[in-house]
Amino acid sequence: MIKYVVQSRLDGMNELILANRGNKYAGATLKKENQEIVAWYVKAQGVEKAPKPCDIHIRWYEPNRRRDKDNITTGKKFILDALVEVGVLQNDGWNDIGKLSDEVFLDRETPRIEIYIRKGQ
Repeated sequence: MIKYVVQSRLDGMNELILANRGNKYAGATLKKENQEIVAWYVKAQGVEKAPKPCDIHIRWYEPNRRRDKDNITTGKKFILDALVEVGVLQNDGWNDIGKLSDEVFLDRETPRIEIYIRKGQ
């Protein structure tokens, strides 16, 4: 199993919608910034090629309950694109990813995102 920890919070759907309403480039900029955060943490922990297909489980640890769970988990788009960008995944399509799941927890002391990648069926 491959595990990566992102010691950061990613923007959610509300922030992405707001950026897209601002101007036509703001949404793309926000996506790029969030993707770069994930890519940095993955590279710092060592890029390991994921098996194909693989199952991905993401655990989101939030510092409070201000954001809805569906808003939080929108960040999986940034995560998957970053995993492709750095070479962990060859692609993030149906042939590469089997199960994709997530859970959201409260951790006031250490908010983070944990990404677990294992061989799929």
